[in-house]
Amino acid sequence: MLLREVGYARPRSLGEALELLASNDGARALAGGQTIVNVMKARAASPDALVDLNGLEELKGIELGADGTLEIGAMTTYTELTASSEARARPVLAEVCAQIADVQVRNRGTIGGNVCSNDPTNHLPPLMVAVGARMTIAGADGERSVPAEEFFLGVYLTAVAPGELLTKIVVPAGKGDAFASVTLGADGTCIASAAASVNGEVRVALGCVDAVPVLVRPATSAPDDVRAAISAAGLDPPSDVHASAEYRSHLSEVLAARAVEQASERARS
Repeated sequence: MLLREVGYARPRSLGEALELLASNDGARALAGGQTIVNVMKARAASPDALVDLNGLEELKGIELGADGTLEIGAMTTYTELTASSEARARPVLAEVCAQIADVQVRNRGTIGGNVCSNDPTNHLPPLMVAVGARMTIAGADGERSVPAEEFFLGVYLTAVAPGELLTKIVVPAGKGDAFASVTLGADGTCIASAAASVNGEVRVALGCVDAVPVLVRPATSAPDDVRAAISAAGLDPPSDVHASAEYRSHLSEVLAARAVEQASERARS
């Protein structure tokens, strides 16, 4: 299906991009285009204008701090993160990005686009919640930092308000992380997923069971404790052509236990 007529702007600075978005309620940011273009083709959304962020170098790149903290520009692609030597400080990030879709999508799709679209089947939202990432959002009033567990508000809805942009993601130091999922085919979206971080405390974020990642904190990393915590979370996942609610609930327990076990092994290594 052909796209309807849409305005297009390619700002030369972050400030210009924010001005363009603030001046037009119908304008939307264009990152890698892997979600919004398909949504437009399906006529599920019809923005008045697209503000192309691909020329903004200030939104790209990965920096590793002396304390092991990673700062990931929102316009960094999956491929760039996977190949980054800095990102090896938190290996699970590259591991998960390498699992997303196919080479063409990974070359165009961006870290910021994945989290800002907040499709419940996406890989990165539960991962960012599990590792305790913080999202830096810029707007006319300056910057603010939002914890990942407060960033995701609903399906396709995040804490990024109209006229604002996600500029970077800050990931603290750590190595005891893992991600487990059941996907549609080898490189499809997730039917169920679990990201785990065992760095001082046990954090498990479940994907595909709610509109936002569900954060669970098991008492210990023991499989029985993990399963009990997931069972006690009162999950009410959706049923669809890919999986029933009961099956998703079962998968959540299995994947969470698997991810925590692997994360614990890495934390001890």
